[in-house]
Formats: sequence, structure tokens, C-alpha cells
Amino acid sequence: EKEATAGSIATARQLQGKALSYNNIADTDAALECVKQFGEPACVIVKHANPCGVAIADTLLEAYDRAFNTDPESAFGGIIAFNRELDAATASAICERQFVEVIIAPRIADDAKAAVAEKKNVRLLECGQWPEQPGAAYDFKRVNGGLLVQDRDLGMVDESDLKIVTQRQPTDDEIRDLLFTWKVAKFVKSNAIVYGKDGRTIGVGAGQMSRVNSARIAGIKAEQAGLTVPGSVMASDAFFPFRDGIDNAAAAGISGVIQPGGSIRDEEVIAAADEAGMAMVFTGMRHFRH
Repeated sequence: EKEATAGSIATARQLQGKALSYNNIADTDAALECVKQFGEPACVIVKHANPCGVAIADTLLEAYDRAFNTDPESAFGGIIAFNRELDAATASAICERQFVEVIIAPRIADDAKAAVAEKKNVRLLECGQWPEQPGAAYDFKRVNGGLLVQDRDLGMVDESDLKIVTQRQPTDDEIRDLLFTWKVAKFVKSNAIVYGKDGRTIGVGAGQMSRVNSARIAGIKAEQAGLTVPGSVMASDAFFPFRDGIDNAAAAGISGVIQPGGSIRDEEVIAAADEAGMAMVFTGMRHFRH
């Protein structure tokens, strides 16, 4: 019998708080699996299975602050995951700033435990360190009378995998942000659009039936949070079937786009990016989270 994966929600140890609900467990899994994608200190805040704020930084406290400020309204009652030991300063900032359902990290410092202890209902979880390279695994989904099984989406890209398809080449900063937003988009329900800049999300559009509406929502979220979109980049978890998503992003000031490519209208989409002076790269893979 195979043991449960180390560094997972299944093996996490609850240090305090109310019992975990079904939805708590599902959302915590989504947050933890997302934060594992980053090598730098990172924070992921999830609400209803979708990341609403993600950031990397030099410290956990800064990463949390940047992730929270992406969408403070949605962060209320959310799940927060870290990829480093939770320290007292970060734990205190969370408890002072927001209502949180679950906090999970590979390790919890003793003074961080003390900082959270006053919030007795907060579920504090220590999951242990995960392997650097994830092993092969499966995803399962219930259907009436059965179970769907597929290989887990472990697809990743780096700079060498990117195909530049526009006249303008992305800058080094844009490439870093394109790869960052692509990692986030993997964990956003399709149709997924992620705006990002300087290692943080600026706006997230999730689960819409049309891709252009997800792009609009990402822009609305950024505006509501008082964040600046011009100069940000955009990740799309699947190809753009029409140029309208690019036109919408260009109007918002997006400077670069990362997407799988593969639409029969790729030429129109590339032309829209060229007209706007945007840089666009294709990954050759999609995520399409459901």
C-alpha cells in the first residue's frame, strides 16, 4: 500500500483550530500545491479553490503582504499557504489583518504558534517539507456512478521552452513575470486569466465561460484593489480563440502575454499583439483546470 505523499494536506498535522471541513481540505490542497511551484519565499491565498492572491518576495511577510493586497476582499475567510517556515511576524500580520480559515506551511515556528493561539478557531497546519521533484500521480473526480482518473498536470515550462511569436521580444523582467503568472494560471479554474507584475498577481479572472470575460474580471479586480495594470503581463491557461482577449488586455495596458497557442486564429491573435506593441510567447501546453 502506497504511503501518503510527504508535504501534503493528507499528511499535515493540525496544531490548533476547529475541525477541517470538506471544503477546507479541498481549498488547502489547492493552495499548498500552488505554493510548491515557487523556489523563492512565496504566499498563496485561495478562496473557493481559486488563488485570489499570489506573490514571491525576499521574506514571507513581504510575500503575504503582496499576495493579500492583490484582492483583500476575496482574501477574507481564505486559505493561506507558505513554502517556508511560518515566522511570528508573518503569523501576527495575518491575525491582525484578516479573518482566515486555514494557515498551512511546511513548518511552524514556536513563536508563530503563540501568535496564532489567541485566534482559537484558526486552523493551523504543519505539513512537513515536500520532495523537490513531484512524483507521478493521478487526479480523481467523482461523477454519478463512477470516478474519472487522469494523470496529474505536472507540466512546467522554463525560458528555453518559450516560443516568441511577436515582433517585439519580451524583456528579461517580462519573461520572469510571464513564467510567474503561468505557474499561477495552472491552479486557476478555466477559463483562467492572470495579470501579474514584479513577482505578484495584479488580478485574477477565474472560471468564466468565455476567456475575454476572465480577462475583463482580472482587470476589474486590479482596479478595485488600486493596482496598476499598465506594464503588467497576462497568462492564459489555454489559447485565445479570438483576438478580443488580446484587444481587451492591450486596452488595459498589458505589455506581454503567455499562452499555449494552437488556435486556428493564432495569426489574428498575434497580429492583435503586434498592433498593440505587445510581446507574446507560446508554451505549447495548456492547463485547463476543472
